[in-house]
Amino acid sequence: MTITTKLGELTGDYVLDTANTRIGFVIRQVLVMKVRGRYDEFEGSAHLDGDDPSKSSVRLTIQAKSIQTRNKRRDEHLGSAYLDAANHPTITFTSTRVEQVDQTNFKVTGDLTVRGATKPVTVAFELTAAGDDPSGGFRVGFEGKSTINRNDWGVSWNAVAEGGGALVGEQVTLDFSIVAIRRS
Repeated sequence: MTITTKLGELTGDYVLDTANTRIGFVIRQVLVMKVRGRYDEFEGSAHLDGDDPSKSSVRLTIQAKSIQTRNKRRDEHLGSAYLDAANHPTITFTSTRVEQVDQTNFKVTGDLTVRGATKPVTVAFELTAAGDDPSGGFRVGFEGKSTINRNDWGVSWNAVAEGGGALVGEQVTLDFSIVAIRRS
């Protein structure tokens, strides 16, 4: 796949290719510098309008309990103390606005709901691939990032590190590597 495809050719309804999509995050932790993680269970859809990207929309639902940092104990702690997955099993994002920055870059603003709190977030996305796949389908690829303050969503658990200061940082970088398959 290449991005030589004209934007107008991208128009259609898409579903996330969950096997090839990664929804991750990075947060600073005093003792280990950075913790990188991802979510393993999610689903999403999009309507892309290549002729008028402002008419595009995106929806994403993540299962909070599917958090993975390669440390089972930490994952259980994050799912309970941070995300309260028992009472708030999903994290959702629903776009409210899509802006085209240039030929391959877009800003997607939407409502992010975590722990029952909904706040606006803007994610900068770059179109990285578009074209026919070997099975005859049409796919698009996007890479995106946004930094949020976890406290804005009530994700405020923390501990004091030895010597003082917070053990876990407040800023979380959300990291998206998206592959979507056109349905129509």
